Amino acid sequence: FSFRKLWAFTGPGFLMSIAYLDPGNIESDLQSGAVAGFKLLWVLMLATIIGLLLQRLAARLGVVTGLHLAEVCNRQYQKVPRIILWLMVELAIIGSDMQEVIGSAIAINLLSVGKIPLWGGVLITIADTFVFLFLDKYGLRKLEAFFGFLITIMALTFGYEYITVKPDQKKLLQGLFIPYCQNCGTPQLEQAVGIVGAVIMPHNMYLHSALVKSRQVNRANKREVQEANKYFFIESCIALFVSFIINIFVVTVFAEAFFEKTNVDVNAVCVNASSPHSSLFPSNNETLEVDIYKGGVVLGCYFGPAALYIWAIGILAAGQSSTMTGTYSGQFVMEGFLNLRWSRFARVLLTRSIAITPTLLVAIFQDVEHLTGMNDFLNVLMSLQLPFALIPVLTFTSLPSVMNDFANGLFWRIAGGVLILLICSINMYFVVAYVMSLNHLALYIGAGILSVIYLSFVVYLV
Repeated sequence: FSFRKLWAFTGPGFLMSIAYLDPGNIESDLQSGAVAGFKLLWVLMLATIIGLLLQRLAARLGVVTGLHLAEVCNRQYQKVPRIILWLMVELAIIGSDMQEVIGSAIAINLLSVGKIPLWGGVLITIADTFVFLFLDKYGLRKLEAFFGFLITIMALTFGYEYITVKPDQKKLLQGLFIPYCQNCGTPQLEQAVGIVGAVIMPHNMYLHSALVKSRQVNRANKREVQEANKYFFIESCIALFVSFIINIFVVTVFAEAFFEKTNVDVNAVCVNASSPHSSLFPSNNETLEVDIYKGGVVLGCYFGPAALYIWAIGILAAGQSSTMTGTYSGQFVMEGFLNLRWSRFARVLLTRSIAITPTLLVAIFQDVEHLTGMNDFLNVLMSLQLPFALIPVLTFTSLPSVMNDFANGLFWRIAGGVLILLICSINMYFVVAYVMSLNHLALYIGAGILSVIYLSFVVYLV
C-alpha cells in the first residue's frame, strides 16, 4: 500500500460522492430526522453501503475496459433500446439538475433575507454555467480541488449545526446499529423508502465509470489494473464515508431539535424570536413538516440567525457542486450513447435551460411550498430511472467477454441481482405511494399504462 499512489488516484470518488450530498439528499435527511427521529439512521448507512458496492462495479468497468458505461451500452445494445436508455438517463440528469436549481434558489432567498425572490435565485443559478466552464479550462485536477473545497464547506456548515444542537449520542448510536423502527407507521416507512431513492442516483454510475478513465492505467498489465481497482475502491470508501458523516449531521440535528414538534410549538418560538417567517407555521397541533426552506427557518428561530445563514451556505454549496457533476454526467452520457461530441458550453446550456424553465415558472407563479413539492416529484422520477443504470452495470461487469479475468464471480452476480431487485421493489413502492396520494382516477389509469410499458423495458434489459 502506498499513500502516494492513493493520492494519485484520489479525485474521481470525491466527484462521485457529491451526488450523495445534493439538495434532494439533504431534504430527505432533514425529513427523516423530523419524522422518525434517530430511528432511520441504519437505513441511511445501509443505503450508503449499497451505493458504495454499486459504485465499485461502475469504477471497475471503466478501469478494466477503458470505456465508460454509456460507451459499453452503445456497443452492446441495439439502436432502439439504446436510444430509450439514453432518454431515461437524460431524464434523470435533468431531474437532478432541477433539484440543484431549487436548492440553490432557496439558499439564495434565505441568504438575502427574502430580498431576492425565488425566481431571482433560479435566474442566478444560470451563472453556475460560467463558473463551471471557467474552472473546466484549468484541467480536471483543479476542478477536483474545487469540489473538495465545496465538500469542506458542507462539512463545516452542517457540522456547525450539529455542534450547536448537540444531538443525543446514545440515541445516535442506537439508530445507526439497531435495525429496528419502534412505533413506526406509514410516514416513517415512506421516509425510509425515500432515503434509498435519494441516496442511490442513476446517472452517478455513468459518471463514476467515466471519471476513472482520467488516470493512466496500462490495461495490458493485469497487476496495474488490479492496483487501480484497489486504490479507486479505497478512495470511494473514504469519499462516501465523508458524505455519510455530513448526512448524519443533518439527520441528527433535525431528529434532536424537531422530532414530534407541532406547528404551534414552532410558531410560538418563531414569534418570540421576531422571525419574519413565523406565518409559515399555522397555530395548530399538526406535526411539523419541514423541507429545505422551512428547515433553515426553524433553525434560525430556535438557534439564532447565524444557524439559518450557515444552513443556507451549506445548501448553496450542495447545489453548486452537484450542478457540475450533473453536467459532467450529461456530457459522458451523450458522447457514449450517441457518439455526439458537443462543446461543454452547449451541453451545459441545453440541460440548464431544460431544468430552469419549469422551475422558473413554478417559482414565479407559486410559492416555496410548491417548489419543495416539486422536489418530491423529482425524487420519484429519479427512483424510476434507477434500473436503467443498475441493470446495465451489473450485466456488463458479469460478462467475461467485456471484463475478461475481472468479470464478477457467482457471489457478486447473486448479491448484485438481489440488491437491484430490492432497490427496484423499494422504488416501485415509493412511486405507487406517490401516485395514490394524488387521488385522481385518470392519473391512476395513466400510471397503470406507463407502468406496463416501463416494466416491459426493464424485463427486456434483464
